[in-house]
Amino acid sequence: MIRISQLKLPLDHPESQLRDAVVARLNLADADVLTLSVYRRAYDARKRTAILLVYTVDVELVDEAACLHAFAQDNDIQPTPDMSYRFVRQAPATSSGPRPVVIGMGPCGLFAGLILAQMGFKPLILERGKAVRERTKDTFGLWRKGVLNPDSNVQFGEGGAGTFSDGKLYSQIKDPKFYGRKVLDEFVKAGAPEEILYVSKPHIGTFRLVSMVEKMRATIESLGGEIRFESRVEDLEIVDGQVRGITLAGGETIACNHLVLAVGHSARDTFEMLFERGVHIEAKPFSIGFRIEHPQSLIDDARFGQYAKHPMLGAADYKLVHHANNGRAVYSFCMCPGGTVVAAASEPGRVVTNGMSQYSRAERNANSGIVVGISPKDYPGHPLAGIAFQRHWESRAFELGGSSYQAPAQRVGDFLAKRASVSLGDVKPSYTPGVTPTDLSTALPDYAIEAIREALPAFSRKLRGFAMDDALLTGVETRTSSPIGIKRGADFQSVNVRGLFPAGEGAGYAGGIYSAAIDGIEVAEAVATAIMAP
Repeated sequence: MIRISQLKLPLDHPESQLRDAVVARLNLADADVLTLSVYRRAYDARKRTAILLVYTVDVELVDEAACLHAFAQDNDIQPTPDMSYRFVRQAPATSSGPRPVVIGMGPCGLFAGLILAQMGFKPLILERGKAVRERTKDTFGLWRKGVLNPDSNVQFGEGGAGTFSDGKLYSQIKDPKFYGRKVLDEFVKAGAPEEILYVSKPHIGTFRLVSMVEKMRATIESLGGEIRFESRVEDLEIVDGQVRGITLAGGETIACNHLVLAVGHSARDTFEMLFERGVHIEAKPFSIGFRIEHPQSLIDDARFGQYAKHPMLGAADYKLVHHANNGRAVYSFCMCPGGTVVAAASEPGRVVTNGMSQYSRAERNANSGIVVGISPKDYPGHPLAGIAFQRHWESRAFELGGSSYQAPAQRVGDFLAKRASVSLGDVKPSYTPGVTPTDLSTALPDYAIEAIREALPAFSRKLRGFAMDDALLTGVETRTSSPIGIKRGADFQSVNVRGLFPAGEGAGYAGGIYSAAIDGIEVAEAVATAIMAP
């Protein structure tokens, strides 16, 4: 087949016009086009008065060789690549050594376990939190009652932090082997809508993710894998630079020569244990900031104008960046159209925010993180210093919110005017257990506050109304990515501990559901290769 990119059509074009556009683009007769399928559909909203749909299509032609020859210099007309997934190894019928172990059942651990199971290696997956439906009850316990379970919350439990998010399934990572297609195919098998295979910014939403995770768990178990919940790994046995086993919090020891570490970005006690055991860990950059909420209708109007609420466009999103005069980059992060700001703490006495939305994206507010990039220069002295940095500001947010898991919040107009908020305006906060109007100027380091104050009016010049007085800032957002990196080599193993495979967001190799799942696939392949090595 042949893949044609950058076919642009009006927003309300009839279905037949896409085929007509293909025929015209290739300068062929209609009969020369045998089949047509949409590989990707995006939109171009740079001109609000003339929003276009942008297609990438795969076509089957009567004479594909002649077409490729005629367009040999056209980068938008190329052979359709083979996106089929092929397993790199298959487990032998009998195995003499310990089975591979995966720690963590977020997107990375889930896909590492799934691929290992599909290759016949029957992995053991250990998750410190609970199964997804029990975990959901515990999460609601914090949101509705202000009761935190440190091992079962937005960060910990089956599905990982991505379960309570927008369910975004896209990334800017390079994917030359099309592992992302394998991710999407598995999600569709588990119940995701088929449109995630072709829309440019696919998402699923929390409620659908819950049932999908359960189905993927059942698949792993049907293939001989084992999953244990409420099984926190407390120690790691390393002998002569090689992983030999793990110890669970209850005292049980498990022999292990191949260990996938997919613990996510908030497993701080695990990071501390690994450091004590001598695993090479480095501090890495991450970002901190606030969540900002606007009426979704304001974002829709600013992005789409007269086409706001068009069914082909859905709820509008945005992506904003500003380089502040103090040298800091400020940018929007994890934008959730028609969503809610959620309590994402995993430790007592601390407040953390995140964003979430359902598949419908039908809630009143839009929200996103407005975050400032920081680096180890801001928290020097120790590979784990970023954890202490996060904890400090999360504790400060808890204090500012009234020490009850309410979050500190401030109207944008008050924040820019450098005065405390004593009440809220037209934008009603979606965060539960609730917010406390206050002054956020002491909720983050001075350089971050200065940069955000400069960025908000700049963003408003790009997206009209962004700095509206009643827009609401809620603090704090500190878990944008892992504060540490666990360095690995070309074989995906730790640079100083054989058999340890650092993976996903917690180890510094992913950011979000999609990239973490892809990393899980790559790590599973590396584990299989290591197991089968002579």
